[in-house]
Amino acid sequence: MIAIEEVDALSKEKLPLITVVTGDDLGQYSQLKQLFLERVAFDPSDLAYSYFDFPENSFVDAQMDLESLPFFSDEKVVIFDNLLDLTTAKKSYLDDRDAKSLEAYLTNPVETTRLVIFAPGKLDGKRRLVKLLKREGKIFEASQLKEADLRTHFQKVAHQAGLVFAKGAFEQLLIKSNFDFSEIQKNLAFLKAYKADGRIDQTDIDQAIPKTLQDNIFDLTQYILQGKIDQARDLVRDLRLQGEDEIKLIAIMLGQFRLFTQVKILAQAGKTESAMVAQLSELLGRKINPYQVKFALRDSRPLALNFLKQAMVILIETDYQIKQGKLDKAYLFDLALLKIASVKDA
Repeated sequence: MIAIEEVDALSKEKLPLITVVTGDDLGQYSQLKQLFLERVAFDPSDLAYSYFDFPENSFVDAQMDLESLPFFSDEKVVIFDNLLDLTTAKKSYLDDRDAKSLEAYLTNPVETTRLVIFAPGKLDGKRRLVKLLKREGKIFEASQLKEADLRTHFQKVAHQAGLVFAKGAFEQLLIKSNFDFSEIQKNLAFLKAYKADGRIDQTDIDQAIPKTLQDNIFDLTQYILQGKIDQARDLVRDLRLQGEDEIKLIAIMLGQFRLFTQVKILAQAGKTESAMVAQLSELLGRKINPYQVKFALRDSRPLALNFLKQAMVILIETDYQIKQGKLDKAYLFDLALLKIASVKDA
């Protein structure tokens, strides 16, 4: 059972003495946190609850409340929000004395108090506090879900919402949402509002879910690769009417071609998809969505490495010329698209 389903079964009466809600999938974490607060019936006006946001509150005040006995009820819930000291984020709200005081509490908690800690990000397993929390408390972690778990969860959510998908439509929803937890959740809400009868086919996916700029740039790239120059020009015109700048379009296209090149080189080196995700995440200094790698592998397969290198050179040179103000940027961008198409056909 994934974390959000575990939390869905919670109640205030079932809360353990110490609970941590965490995770580096921040979209999922946000929903996990909101659901948790709903399930424990959190009410800031209810004196049975105490809330401390660590960028705003001091640990000294929080500690006094944490260690005191409840006054208005038999039990109380104390919430520490944004305690980033537990994560790999370079933030610290606890000094050494505070940390030792919290460690002491964790090893001997007050029986009438339920401590809840919200810590967005990746837990730092090297910290003594984290080791204690894993031993003494219950951890709900919003981490990147495996594809099978993601499918199963949202099939349940769709069923509960009364949505019935035609063959291939649910897969199209996942792809359109980039297999992102919060995007799928949002797009399911779009579909429920769009189709009163709840019957969803692929046309509904295309019409109800708005295209992102990345979607449009992907379409633009595909038009260029397929030699569909007229469609490419029409899409560029639409993007300009929407206020998108050529430099921004180049940056996104360059990012696509760069990812195609990276996964192609790694594939030639015999790397697995999971190894590619880990290596690219380390290289770029941020976590790469595994599905980006999966689709980049698929889309780059028919492309020659030499073509990808030439396409990137064309985009880099065009970006430089636009920033130098040598010629009209719309002309330079259109010329770059023609050059990439001609290189592809060469």
